[in-house]
Amino acid sequence: MKKPELLAPASGLDVLKEAVRYGADAVYIGGEAFGLRANAKNFTLEEMREGIGFAHAHGRKVYVTANIYAHNEDLPGVRAYFRELGGIRPDAVLISDPGVFQIAREEIPEIDIHISTQSNNTNYGTFLFWHALGAKRVVAGRELSLKELREIKDHLPEGMETEAFVHGAMCISYSGRCLLSNYLAGRDANRGACTHPCRWNYYVVEETRPGEYMPVTENERGTFIFNSKDLCMIEHLPELIEAGVDSLKIEGRMKTALYVATVTRTYRKAIDDFFEDPALYRDHMEWYKEEIGKCTYREFTTGFFFGKPGPGEQIYGNSTYVKNYIYLGTAGETDAEGRVVFEQKNKFLRGDVIEIMKPDGRNVETKVLEIADREGSLQESAPHARQELHVRFSVMPEPLDILRVRAPENVPGNNE
Repeated sequence: MKKPELLAPASGLDVLKEAVRYGADAVYIGGEAFGLRANAKNFTLEEMREGIGFAHAHGRKVYVTANIYAHNEDLPGVRAYFRELGGIRPDAVLISDPGVFQIAREEIPEIDIHISTQSNNTNYGTFLFWHALGAKRVVAGRELSLKELREIKDHLPEGMETEAFVHGAMCISYSGRCLLSNYLAGRDANRGACTHPCRWNYYVVEETRPGEYMPVTENERGTFIFNSKDLCMIEHLPELIEAGVDSLKIEGRMKTALYVATVTRTYRKAIDDFFEDPALYRDHMEWYKEEIGKCTYREFTTGFFFGKPGPGEQIYGNSTYVKNYIYLGTAGETDAEGRVVFEQKNKFLRGDVIEIMKPDGRNVETKVLEIADREGSLQESAPHARQELHVRFSVMPEPLDILRVRAPENVPGNNE
C-alpha cells in the first residue's frame, strides 16, 4: 500500500511553517484573490514566495487555491495572477472553474493543476474528464462513500491522483456550492465571501401567521438546522488507505496555528504508526482521539464515508465549538536575557503551568517564571492580545514550539 500524502491548511506564513514542522507532506494556501477564503489572513506574493521556499527546503509541497467561480470581470485578473504564480512556482494550483482552468493551462503549463471539490467530483467519468484535459489530481466531493472512492480509483490511469477531506468543518451545501450566503447577506460563497449562515439560528414562520416564529424542534432557543458536526476520520485511516486515496486533506484555512499543528501532528503519527505496524495504530487510538479533542471542534462525524448521514450528524442546539485548550502563542528565539520571545494570543499569568506541544508527539509541562514586555519591564500577567512578550519558563521551548493551556471548565467555545 502507498502511504498517502498528509495535506494541511495554512491561513498565513506562520501557520504554514507550523504545518510543515508538525508533519504535513504538503500545505494548501490562498493568495489575496481568487480563493474561497477571502476572510482568511491569506498570503501576499512575497509571503507565498517565502512559504514555498521554506516548504521546499524541508522537502514539502505547497498548493495555491484559485477555486472561485469567476465572473467576466475576474478573468483578466486571474490571468495576471497566474503569470505571477509562474514566477513563484508552487507545486500545484487548485481550480474549480473551467474558464480559470483554461487560463492556467495557457499561463502556467509547467505547474500541476488540482481540481477542487467545488467542481462536484462524484464519479470516475468526471475524474477522467479532468485528467484528459491535463489535471494531475481531482479532489473528491464530500458526498462520496469509501466504496465509491475505491470504484473511482479502480477506473483511473496510473499517475492520476485522488484527494479526500478527512477532518474539519462540513458544509450543508452540496460540495460547498452555497447560495444561502449570497441570498441572505449579499456575499457570494462561490467567490470567497461566505458568511457561514449554516451556523445561524433558524425558526419557521407559517405564511398565514407573519411574525409568529416557531422553533423547528422543541427547544426554546430555536434550532441550528443546517449546523453539521465536524468530520473526523482518525479511526478509519486503514479504510481510506485501502480505498487508494492519494492525499488526506485537513480542512481549516481559517484556523489558528494551534488547530493546524494539533490536527496535523495527530494524523501524521497515526499514518506513520499504521505503516510501521497496524497493531501500533490500534494501540495508540486513545491517544489520537485525546489529542484531536484538544483543538476546537463541533463534535465529530464520519460524514458520507459510510453512507448518507442521518439526523444525528447535525447539531440542533447551538453553533459553538468545544474548546478544551487555549492557544497562547508560538515560541520564537531567545533574547539576550535568555527569555523566549513570542507574540501573545491569549491571556496567561506568571506562575501558570502551561504545555509545550512538540512535533514528535510529546506534551511538556512548564511553569511561567517571568513575564516581561519589549522594554524589559516585568508584569504579572499577559492580558493584551498580540503583545510581544519575553518569557522565562521552567522548561524552555524551542523556536516554533506551540504553547497552549487547558481551558477553564465551562468556557464557551469560539470560532478560531
